[in-house]
Amino acid sequence: MGRTLVLRQSSGAGGTATLLRGRVPRGTRKRGLHPFPAVWKRGLSPFPTWQRGQSPFRKGAKRVQPPLPPPAAKHVHSVSVPPPETGAVRTLLLGLAVLLAASTARGADARRGSEPAAREIVIERRYLHLPVKTGEPKVRLRVMDGEKIVREFDIELAAGEPGFWVPCDLDGMKGKRLKIEAGRLPSGSKALEAITQADQLPGAEQLYKEKLRQQFHFSPRIGWNNDPNGLVYYKGEYHLYFQHNPYGWAWGNMHWGHAVSKDLVHWQELPIAIYPFKYGDWVYSGSAVVDKADTAGFKKGDEDVLVAAYTSTGRGESIAYSNDRGRTFTDFEGNPVVKHSGRDPKLIWYAPGKHWVMAVFDEVDKARGIAFYTSKDLKAWERQGRIEGYFECPEIFEIAADGDKSKTRWVVYAANGDYSVGMFDGKAFTDESGKNKFNYGNAFYASQTYSNIPEEDGRRIQIAWGRIATPGMPFNQCMLFPVELTLRTTDSGPRLFAEPVREIEKLRGRKHAWQGETLQPGAGKNLLAGVGGELFEIRAEFEVGDAAEFGFNIRGTPVVYDVKGGQIVCKTAKAPLKPEGNRVRIQILVDRTSIEVFAGGGRVYMPVGVVHPEDSKTLETTTTGGAAKVVRLEVYELKSAWE
Repeated sequence: MGRTLVLRQSSGAGGTATLLRGRVPRGTRKRGLHPFPAVWKRGLSPFPTWQRGQSPFRKGAKRVQPPLPPPAAKHVHSVSVPPPETGAVRTLLLGLAVLLAASTARGADARRGSEPAAREIVIERRYLHLPVKTGEPKVRLRVMDGEKIVREFDIELAAGEPGFWVPCDLDGMKGKRLKIEAGRLPSGSKALEAITQADQLPGAEQLYKEKLRQQFHFSPRIGWNNDPNGLVYYKGEYHLYFQHNPYGWAWGNMHWGHAVSKDLVHWQELPIAIYPFKYGDWVYSGSAVVDKADTAGFKKGDEDVLVAAYTSTGRGESIAYSNDRGRTFTDFEGNPVVKHSGRDPKLIWYAPGKHWVMAVFDEVDKARGIAFYTSKDLKAWERQGRIEGYFECPEIFEIAADGDKSKTRWVVYAANGDYSVGMFDGKAFTDESGKNKFNYGNAFYASQTYSNIPEEDGRRIQIAWGRIATPGMPFNQCMLFPVELTLRTTDSGPRLFAEPVREIEKLRGRKHAWQGETLQPGAGKNLLAGVGGELFEIRAEFEVGDAAEFGFNIRGTPVVYDVKGGQIVCKTAKAPLKPEGNRVRIQILVDRTSIEVFAGGGRVYMPVGVVHPEDSKTLETTTTGGAAKVVRLEVYELKSAWE
């Protein structure tokens, strides 16, 4: 019985023919005879778009292949292929397929007017400035040093006026003649000719002054960010590695970006820490630790070794190490260290067992969970326990109960933050609490906590990805403000509380304060009538009184306590909260595109993404249905962390 190959013009750059139906004879790919190599590089990449939840840009559980366009009837070729009996027949048939593919490609190029695009350039400055326009067709751009690929990534090159410019860092390449290849561009495109060189980033004069730039939340200078990665403290620096597309506004081209801070408020972005192993083998989420005892044997020099664990999309769970305080990393030649169906390794040191633990998202027969592996040297790992019901970006840590270090528990959670409290013996986790909701906002995802915090500090500090789009900007998304986690006993059992780290005080400017005021409904007195701006910290304590609802209107967005419902409300976000002795405590951080609400001393954590109206920079105290007493109210005008 014959096998049918159906060929069609590919939607990808280059006009290649794509195999739509049927299959190539067994064994041909191993011998390099596959007639459709471009399929694996372009249209039907083995690294398809990941879609999940509210974010079409980041990775998720379900790989969704981009839909194929309908074929043009005049350009579909069907070939009836008998079962191959000999190598010669197989080669002949494959040759026929290649000829048909080439014919289709040539016809497509003629119709589309596209042509190969390349340019040679002598590197005189650190950065290439590449013109980008979000929404343009993606092309695969290569920077070549002879036969060596220096950089390779997807980019929405601007055919005309750029929306913004992105840098391609070529540090150390000065004086070399490099070739820039961009597949096929529309005929007459000037995109490659528009590329310039500079020692500064594009738009450096406006950096951090952009209209939608968060002023005390970290965001990358240019490009996309999602998950925080590798949160580790070392020698006075908080390291923030993060999922980063340096070449566009949307998700893609995953690298590990890098920033450092001495106080969790003022951040300095550094060069990319970990580049992809190769195109298509992206650097997904992971963690970092300080290998103080040099268990892996990577140490060279006086600095302790920082070891990062990440998911290599083409290989598996991998590690890399740094001997220069986390600035650059060397990929371990024995990668991958773990192969399984999953991603996002979180490393911790388990002192009682004197071994490392890797908690990693794991799928077995479509069942999602967290698997635990152990190792003595970070290189050889043994699979141990597993827990069900968790999806990507796992976290595990030990924490004191009610501040008592003699009474500790372990906390486990995954990307959405819902957590369990229990015990961990270094190999298996025992749940004692069931799953509990952690955040009630619309912007929280994929948080991680810092490792190697000094014992004299002792805080459990968390940073999450702030899923907040910034349309029209050269950057996209941000990190939520760092919070301190504590485990406290409540009437519902042990619960995690989250409060802004104390370092927020470094940004405080002018203070406004009131005590013992009564709010009246209707056209009552607005305590905040004389306060305006963009950046605020608000701390308030109310007595419920006979009001139905009370709180604030923040630049047009109500943040209120609903007395009858017993809940805090901000836009569509709602969180249950019981008054404490007829009082309600609220703390709010306001930045250009976010409102983060903390209530009940951290019992409620509600980060909300909101782009405030440009013409509204006012604050207002509100009450409906009756009076509410303001026990105390403090409003701090905050300074920009970028100044």
